[in-house]
Amino acid sequence: METVRTAVRVAIRVQGVVQGVGFRPFVYSLATGLGLTGLVGNDTDGVFAEVEGPAPAVREFLRRLEREAPPLARIEQVSTRAVSPARSERSFVIVASTSVKGSGPHRTLVSADTATCADCLSELSDPADRRYRYPFINCTNCGPRFTIVRDVPYDRPSTTMAPFAMCEACAAEYHDPADRRFHAQPTCCPACGPRLALDGTVLANTGNNPIRNAAELLEQGQILAVKGLGGYHLAADAGSEAAVAALRARKHREDKPFAVMAADLAAAEDLAEVDAAAAVLLTSPARPIVLLPRKPTAKIAHATAPGNRQLGIMLPYTPLHHLLLAATTRPIVLTSGNVSDEPIAYRDDEARETLKDIADAFLVHDRAIHIRTDDSVARIFRGRPMIQRRSRGYVPEPLTVPSTFPRPVLACGAELKNTFCLAQGQHAFVSHHVGDLENAETLRSFTEGIAHFKRLFDIEPQVIAHDLHPEYLSTKYALDLAENNDLDLIGVQHHHAHIASCLADNGERGPVIGVAFDGTGYGPDGTIWGGEFLIADTKAYERGGHLAPVPMPGGAAAIRQPWRMAAAYLGDAALANTGLANTGLPVAKRNADRWAAVVAMAAKGVNSPLTSSAGRLFDAAAALLGVRDTINYEGQAAIELEQLAEPAEAEAYPAGLETGEGPFQARGSDLLHALTEERTSGVPAPLIAARFHHGVAALIEAGCLLLRDQHGLGTVALSGGVFQNTFLLKATVARLEARGFRVLLHARIPCNDGGISLGQAVIAASRS
Repeated sequence: METVRTAVRVAIRVQGVVQGVGFRPFVYSLATGLGLTGLVGNDTDGVFAEVEGPAPAVREFLRRLEREAPPLARIEQVSTRAVSPARSERSFVIVASTSVKGSGPHRTLVSADTATCADCLSELSDPADRRYRYPFINCTNCGPRFTIVRDVPYDRPSTTMAPFAMCEACAAEYHDPADRRFHAQPTCCPACGPRLALDGTVLANTGNNPIRNAAELLEQGQILAVKGLGGYHLAADAGSEAAVAALRARKHREDKPFAVMAADLAAAEDLAEVDAAAAVLLTSPARPIVLLPRKPTAKIAHATAPGNRQLGIMLPYTPLHHLLLAATTRPIVLTSGNVSDEPIAYRDDEARETLKDIADAFLVHDRAIHIRTDDSVARIFRGRPMIQRRSRGYVPEPLTVPSTFPRPVLACGAELKNTFCLAQGQHAFVSHHVGDLENAETLRSFTEGIAHFKRLFDIEPQVIAHDLHPEYLSTKYALDLAENNDLDLIGVQHHHAHIASCLADNGERGPVIGVAFDGTGYGPDGTIWGGEFLIADTKAYERGGHLAPVPMPGGAAAIRQPWRMAAAYLGDAALANTGLANTGLPVAKRNADRWAAVVAMAAKGVNSPLTSSAGRLFDAAAALLGVRDTINYEGQAAIELEQLAEPAEAEAYPAGLETGEGPFQARGSDLLHALTEERTSGVPAPLIAARFHHGVAALIEAGCLLLRDQHGLGTVALSGGVFQNTFLLKATVARLEARGFRVLLHARIPCNDGGISLGQAVIAASRS
């Protein structure tokens, strides 16, 4: 009788990433271990539970619920309320999931795809285990999530595992509360799960043939298409110059570095400098590509990353990868399965057609990929990760922001490195990397992704945010969507979005001095911005200064041909007066057939829009220094200029600020004047490249000091793709901190245009 009198019952609601991560089995084990009765289940809000028993045991349950949650869980909120005891109850049970709609928005958060856990790897290598060498082994702590889920609640019928009926052994594990695969939705085995095939021939899952045959093809120098978690990859022997060169030629990817997959951390350390922070990032459940300093002794084909001191390295994140790397016993190039400028292929028929002229063979399986998701890319800066491309392993887990979204928002992002963002409440769901919105296939990926996110998170936007550039496909999509659905439309200036994204990334609202340096952004004055000093918060901005504008002769052609920017700067009055424009510089000689015409075009303003772009300044410097006159991928000239710079050099070229009415102008031409003088004097190119970088950092320092005097602000936010340049970033941060500034940097989202959608969303929220 005493137990009955003191029994209490509590209803519990848990929100966050709590589905597909073993949360219900955890609740079951915790409750039964404490002698409690009740229930637990999934619904569109997350996890619901009721526990009943003595008050001390219930309190202990609630205390341990958050402290001991499964490793992949991300609890955001736990709410409780007392309910009447159900005294006839004798056990604790997991109840069927519910998906009742119409009672409010979904608040379930879907987990990202997660690298194979240690327990599964142990089974994978155990000859006595029934899943020995099974390429699709997984459990509640690892495996596919976002790429296979079609809807919520996250249960097997709502995933691409629905066609695979569990065998008796898997079903027994699935229903056993003591088993690691208790309610693991993708659970399977060789008897009932996905099957591997090489070139259309289905081979025994339990044998070594699919992997061994694929490894032999790689060892012979052939190119292999491999179906992964979020799409197809193209693989080649990373040590074979011929194989990597063939992959480049077939994929039409002349110079852009390829990622390399190494078998384990020790193999990665043979290729690159891996410090403690990088080791943690490489082995994290997200398993991103990590940009690391390449070792001179690395046995990697030069064609893997030509002209680059760094390698993008990742470790296996699926059982298939582990088996393939073990069979090849050497690193492999693993790059997105696409033709240049198109999104990664993920549908089987589409991949066969798209990659037929690139791949010699296809290693595939019959588990469908619901949403294409490219690999994430990160680097370490000052001991902490900085995401360069946020995709597999991180998406769709939301970012929390300092202010709530009063109305649901869809932010459509930029054109290059596009992501979109759906936001509601305090959650901003920044999408996976979509790519450059420059063709119909990428636009289809963009629109399909938006539809999927809207369905998963039950968000119907009332506000649409977009870039100001009228010709971006994302802008046109936003305008059409708003007009056809009577939605509010908010245009956001590109560089303001950059700074707002940095603020949101740091959980701040501003105001700050925002330095947004990138290649291209539509300016309200009709010019192309890109070297901006803003006074900004998450609602508004003021242009405090910028790089002095110069013409872009030929418009977009000047982006593809950096020598044109060198011609424009040399034709500028600041340099023309020095006489350096007529000294017969090598860049002019190399392009003598068009040089005079391009200089004249810039001088007359014919097809030569003005730009304050920092990216174009770097392009001009690279061409003047003989690094690169034309590019094969975005930012190539600046990237190779950074690789050339001597790390030990600390001297900076001087650059002046022109002040007066309105925003100040920073004379980038001063830096090129100094560069050109030293180039003609025979100073080694690595020293010149370093001094140019330090000069840009000093110019940023001077601009921020001026704005601090004018506005009294002591915090600087750095954003824009130019700050992917770690040489510049280190120099800039060091100078600003030495001057007493607090510096905000990106960490969770990219500083490049992949972060634009988040900035657009928080600005739209503050204005709506």
